[in-house]
Amino acid sequence: MRFSRKRLGRAGKPRYTAYFKDIKGKERSAGTFANKRDADRAWQRAEARLAEGRMGDPARGRKSFQRYVEETWLPNHEVEATTRQSYTYSMRKHIMPEFGPMRMVEILPEHVRAWVAKLKDAGVSPVTIKYNKVLLSAIFTTALNDQVVYLHPCKGVRTPHVAVKPRTIVTPEQFDSVYRALPAAWARLLVETAIESGLRRGELSELRVRDLDTRTRILTVSRAVVEVNPEFHPTGGRFLVKEYPKGREYRRFKLSTQIARKLQEHVSERRLRGDDLLFPMLAEPKTPNFRAVPDSDTLGRTEPNDKGRTYKHGTLSAYAAGKCRCRYCKDAYALYRARRRAEGKDDPRPSRTPDTDGHISSDWFRRQVWKPALKAADIGVNLRMHDLRHAHASWLLAGGADLQIVKERLGHADIATTARYLHTLPDADETALDALSRIRRRADESYSE
Repeated sequence: MRFSRKRLGRAGKPRYTAYFKDIKGKERSAGTFANKRDADRAWQRAEARLAEGRMGDPARGRKSFQRYVEETWLPNHEVEATTRQSYTYSMRKHIMPEFGPMRMVEILPEHVRAWVAKLKDAGVSPVTIKYNKVLLSAIFTTALNDQVVYLHPCKGVRTPHVAVKPRTIVTPEQFDSVYRALPAAWARLLVETAIESGLRRGELSELRVRDLDTRTRILTVSRAVVEVNPEFHPTGGRFLVKEYPKGREYRRFKLSTQIARKLQEHVSERRLRGDDLLFPMLAEPKTPNFRAVPDSDTLGRTEPNDKGRTYKHGTLSAYAAGKCRCRYCKDAYALYRARRRAEGKDDPRPSRTPDTDGHISSDWFRRQVWKPALKAADIGVNLRMHDLRHAHASWLLAGGADLQIVKERLGHADIATTARYLHTLPDADETALDALSRIRRRADESYSE
């Protein structure tokens, strides 16, 4: 059904609105005109485009970018919870301030190029610019496919080049230094399991007793846990267990005899059951270890304060009135506050327990366990827990393991990803240098004859 409807305009003159029905049978407007002939042509053109399968809802293109993303694109985009969180944070910070108020049909390549230049001038890293441009492009790819827009504004827009940095792999000697600096047996076992298995952090945190067959030493990786803001959790929690690892495929591989034995002893000592986490968050209070303050008479005096007064180091007066923050004055104040709390004279400090359902919080582990051990080891490398996965792959390949076997252990989708770990250890070039030296020595020997 299509027709033109007559109505009176503001000046009392007749106006004609063209109507047609879309593919769902809903009545749509094709525009309002001064005469019936133009209105009839409008609904005829709309009907022709509809028949050709190219007719979307013109009103959708007039939506603001922010409204389209928040009401249409993001709610209907099938992504992981962590990906949705990352998308949301990136859009709020880098994309919405620029494109949020603009209509979808108004955003052109020139606007995207100007946005990229603005991010670059603001000091945003090339990696972040590229990530946000890819995200913006994904939004407009969907909008183009759904006929919300008829132009892809990201096509042909370039971003600053992202330099590929060489991957630094921790050596066995560096790892051993960090391992020895870890504060507890369970932390050392967790980190050793990471380097022996190459598991991702989410896979390692979700390991349960039943996942390890102690007779065959076969480990099954079938789940992973992710930590998200409650805003992006289906039930408002913090940890979300996925019944599949990254790559969405289970994998099974064998552990070494020594790590399998240590894990079995760990299970027995803690009396863990089949469904229990191998590495749960431990509710062990940390007792402050205050240093004893030496005799204040032997520590000297502080610098003069704004009133010209000095105080003995290691006293409350030096901390409060002298505003000294040396180790001795801070320890004196900490001991004073601890005694006050123990005597019930001050409100005790609220416990700083991480929000957890039993899984180890990655932020807590990084701040309370990993960073202190890394600082104590002083290996000269900013090592992350995820870098242990890289080291696992590199060490296997350097030791002569088959590339396909390493690919299957790590769960890589493409063997080219695994191949990147070839020759990544610092001493990987020694074999080539030794070969070069042998050839050069052969030449020298021939001359000497």
